[in-house]
Amino acid sequence: MTVIYGIKNCDTVKKTLKWLDNNNINYEFHDFRVNGINTTLINKFTQLIDWELLLNKRSTTFRALDESIKKNLDENTFKNIVLEQPTLIKRPVLLINNTLHVGFKEQQYQELFN
Repeated sequence: MTVIYGIKNCDTVKKTLKWLDNNNINYEFHDFRVNGINTTLINKFTQLIDWELLLNKRSTTFRALDESIKKNLDENTFKNIVLEQPTLIKRPVLLINNTLHVGFKEQQYQELFN
């Protein structure tokens, strides 16, 4: 099963879902704000990919973090903060064949679903 994780009002997520629909790819969409996020999901993500690749440093949420948190950010801190502020996760997160991919690049998706 292909699962897309993100937030429905994120432009990149919208673009990804549109691409999947246009290419007739079945998927399940998990909206962090609607469906939530929990420790089990975050642990699964960090088992499949380095936590630093999941961190959205361009987000308003990240920029608003206290400097002391940013300077001392490690995997455990990331996991705890993401539970409260899921917009710190780069979007979309694609789970396919027990492999995690972050972000959307049309060429990459064409290769993955070919």
